[in-house]
Amino acid sequence: MEPVPQGKKMVAPTVSQINAEYVTQLSNRYWAPHVKKKMTFDSKVIEDVYQKEIVKTKFAIRKIMLLEFSQYLENYLWPNYSSEVSSNAYLMSICCMVNEKFRENVPAWETFTQKPEHFPYFFKCILTASLAEENKDLTLREQTVLLVFLDHCFNSLEVDLIREQVQRLISLPMWICLLLSRLEHELKKTPKLRKFWNLIKRKEEKMDEKSVEQANQEKRFLSCLISKFHGVLKSIPLSGTESMDMVHYCERFIELMIDLEALLPTRRWFNTVLDDSHLVTHCYLSNLVQREKEGRLFCQLLEMLKFYTGFEINDQTGNALTENEMTTIHYDRITSLQRAAFAHFPELHDFALSNVAAVDTRESLVKHFGSLSPNTLHKVASYLCLLPSLPEEENTCYEKEFLLEMLVSRHERRISQIQQLNEMPLYPTEKIIWDENIVPTEYYSGEGCLALPKLNLQFLTLHDYLLRNFNLFRLESTYEIRQDVEDVISRLKPWQGEYGGVVFGGWARMAQPIVTFSIVEVAKPNIGENWPARVRADVTINLNVRYQIRAEWEALRKHDVCFLITVRPVLAYGTKFDRKQPFAEQYGLFFVRGCEIQGMLDEKGRVIEEGPEPKPKLKGDSRTYRVWLDPNQYQQDMSFSIQNGAEDVYETFNIIMRRKPKENNFKAVLETIRNLMNTECVVPDWLHDIILGYGDPGSAHYSKMPNQIATLDFNDTFLSIVHQKASFPGCTIKTTTTNTALQKPPFRITIPVQYGKGKKRKGENDDEGNEETQTLIVEPHVIPNRGPYPYNQPKRNTIQFTPTQIEAIRAGMQPGLTMVVGPPGTGKTDVAVQIISNLYHNFPEQRTLIVTHSNQALNQLFEKIMALDIDERHLLRLGHGEEELETEKDFSRYGRVNYVLARRLELLREVGRLQESLGVPGDVSYTCETAGHFYLYQVMSRWEEYLSKVKAKSGKSGDVTTVSEHFPFHKYFANAPQPIFKGQSYEEDMEIAEGCFRHINKIFTQLEEKPSLRSYKS
Repeated sequence: MEPVPQGKKMVAPTVSQINAEYVTQLSNRYWAPHVKKKMTFDSKVIEDVYQKEIVKTKFAIRKIMLLEFSQYLENYLWPNYSSEVSSNAYLMSICCMVNEKFRENVPAWETFTQKPEHFPYFFKCILTASLAEENKDLTLREQTVLLVFLDHCFNSLEVDLIREQVQRLISLPMWICLLLSRLEHELKKTPKLRKFWNLIKRKEEKMDEKSVEQANQEKRFLSCLISKFHGVLKSIPLSGTESMDMVHYCERFIELMIDLEALLPTRRWFNTVLDDSHLVTHCYLSNLVQREKEGRLFCQLLEMLKFYTGFEINDQTGNALTENEMTTIHYDRITSLQRAAFAHFPELHDFALSNVAAVDTRESLVKHFGSLSPNTLHKVASYLCLLPSLPEEENTCYEKEFLLEMLVSRHERRISQIQQLNEMPLYPTEKIIWDENIVPTEYYSGEGCLALPKLNLQFLTLHDYLLRNFNLFRLESTYEIRQDVEDVISRLKPWQGEYGGVVFGGWARMAQPIVTFSIVEVAKPNIGENWPARVRADVTINLNVRYQIRAEWEALRKHDVCFLITVRPVLAYGTKFDRKQPFAEQYGLFFVRGCEIQGMLDEKGRVIEEGPEPKPKLKGDSRTYRVWLDPNQYQQDMSFSIQNGAEDVYETFNIIMRRKPKENNFKAVLETIRNLMNTECVVPDWLHDIILGYGDPGSAHYSKMPNQIATLDFNDTFLSIVHQKASFPGCTIKTTTTNTALQKPPFRITIPVQYGKGKKRKGENDDEGNEETQTLIVEPHVIPNRGPYPYNQPKRNTIQFTPTQIEAIRAGMQPGLTMVVGPPGTGKTDVAVQIISNLYHNFPEQRTLIVTHSNQALNQLFEKIMALDIDERHLLRLGHGEEELETEKDFSRYGRVNYVLARRLELLREVGRLQESLGVPGDVSYTCETAGHFYLYQVMSRWEEYLSKVKAKSGKSGDVTTVSEHFPFHKYFANAPQPIFKGQSYEEDMEIAEGCFRHINKIFTQLEEKPSLRSYKS
């Protein structure tokens, strides 16, 4: 497992180099797919290839890659594998090929499904080889390859062939490895498990001797593997040279343990076995942890394992544990320890009689238990079912350090996961940015082990899912930030000045030297927190640069993220930089801290607020920015500085770096994920299990939802009744009216709800399908008249959707998850826009959030939404890119505020015109409040009087002439197309009169919404 040297990119071999390789020549004779006359299978070939091409080259990735590329596994290894020809070289060759496939992210298990009958024997051989003693059968390097293979198996439970073998290793019978007292304690804690345990024992009594032996090997395998690991870990000395094979083995083993703990199907029974083995305690006390260079990655992996062993989840039920439940578990552990101390250990009476909060810290526990003898500590542990009981007159075989650490780490108070997250800084620092164990370089080949969470098919809880995404996104952003920092610093060329200062020999567009930096505010912490509520600082730079670059710096917006950097170069002026050397040491980079722009300061030292008003023009080249610092990071830095007497980081910054806006949204994303994790309910119940990878993915389809909506208004989705009928092939259509003249869209459609039944496949139960033909009830309805002006007429859809698109629209309007998938040009955007429009009209009290991957996609959606019957005042475009919209209107936040204020003035002018037409004295159009009184006392009274005059008397039809004759708003609608009333029928003219009043009513309804927005403006 040789890591690829850093600074050397792995170059893909050329065709001529591949053809010249011994492996290629061998494949052309034995297994290449294009060769027709192949030589017969020879197991010596496998031995020869393994020894010469793999072992001799120390598992060189290039050689293994060539073997995989030649289809060695698919065409030679597995097709010819059997128990007769199986050997260590054969096993190792297969494992190397599978591991390489996983490294290259290509399907690895398809080959084994061709001859599945040999896989159980093969897997059994792998288990035996993994436990073999070092140098007897396999070297530690080879067993590390086996560990990686096993890890891939445990992470492939979705494959039936693999799951069948792996489940035997991680099922309830593996509890046979527990201490007898611990086993009884666990079975007593969950009574139904005792019933299953007794069934397992009875089943084993009926098995033959060979089956019992195999079952014992399987259920004890992981426990034996942990014991083997203990042996390897103990053999690593505290100092001196040591084979890296041991270190790599330990790293891969901890990675395997993490993956077993991070999956519920494997964790359910294994977590108790791992806890019983006290693996984490042994690891923390090992020599490898204390070896700073070799043990660094091991320590990082160990922290991850510790996190998952104490994860807030019920192992049996899989339910997430609340903070109260975790506190209860902690108190139960402490009180059981206190009861044991009170009853059996007089020397611990003070501990037993103290309250829990006084004794559950590490310092307090060490104080009470540190003075006890190793034998007494062993007795305490055995009473708690942690160790076997100590026979009389015998001394314990465990060291005091281990016994004390085991008791303390088990009973100390732990910070909750959400509290740890809330105390975590969001910006990466220099320690994370250049740590290649968690942020690999561009030269990382994928071969080594990294201390990173994995995105599996399944997750423990929603918190686990969000946390893994949080960490991975944070580190992915850190990788990009590192590239930006390195690019900027190398362009600035910092050298040591003649008198020890910093001299910049170059310049960078995205960075400027800092003239002054000062902390201006450290706000008091919020209640229950120990970090400042807010930390603000002022950064002054000199923008003596080209106009375009100055404009870019002055265009920094609120919430843009910048980085503050400290460099102390050690190279003299003019020295050339060597790109092959470590970057931070060579350039003298000491500190990196993130900050968030609040705004640029004006000449009076006030923040220039963003808004529609033009920004003031500042004199000179000096510019000062007010920035927010990360309160968590500031707290950590200050604490470290005080405790260790270190320098103040915030007095050393000499460079500020900005980034491109499109690449700089990482802090907002991380804050969003963190806020989600702080809320109790994030996703609906029907989506929760699907996100975590459990249950049937199809259960989120609307046809499986218990709350389906039977009747929906499809608005302008259909162009005609013919289009509507063609959109539901195989269904019986019934209209509520037989008059063809009235069968016009829009339509309300009632579809029978069939809970739990999806759409049947074609050709499946055709006869039965005919009997269950759905009957749709179509109800045409007329949109109420909105007024006499042309712009009052609703905009209509003009696209004739296909039946498949109609089904997608129907699914989008129902509860559940809808995915519309298709190649470019198939109408996905049009379908999405129609779904949005229909939701807007069916659920007017709800809000719709549209999120896209790019600004361009969002703008395309937005422009099509504007063309449909959606009120402009309900549209808002957030984020960058709103200026690219092909419209003169401004849909940004500030543009919407301006629109609302301008619209308010426009509406008040209309009120003034209405007042004038009615001959009402006074100034009623001065404010929204006066307009409201005018509507209530003048407009409504006239309308009610009008209705009383024109209303048809019971048993008689209305008089068409009275509708126009008594209409009170003729003068106001004088600028509308004339004549307003057609005079043909009473019903038609009455609908026009009501449309006119709806137009007036809308004016006052909108004015009623406006006053609150004035405060938003300010």
